[in-house]
Amino acid sequence: MSLRYLALLSCCVLLVACGKVNQANYSKLKAGMTKPEVEQLLGAPSECAGALGVTSCTWGDEQSMISVQFAGDKVLMFSGKGLK
Repeated sequence: MSLRYLALLSCCVLLVACGKVNQANYSKLKAGMTKPEVEQLLGAPSECAGALGVTSCTWGDEQSMISVQFAGDKVLMFSGKGLK
């Protein structure tokens, strides 16, 4: 394996590790924030689903994730798992 390839792979791993799904950003979430404010903090959600004016969005993956429930366009509650 070339040194250039290893360096590129190392950079990619570091970028993923420094993603927006972390304890620091989770601590910035507050009830009442708008969905655009949350997306500015965490980026685009991995998945969203909803019905009857309530939407649940998830950022991250099964190992490290933040889940936010919105009533209308405002944060109702949120939870996290595996955050560092």
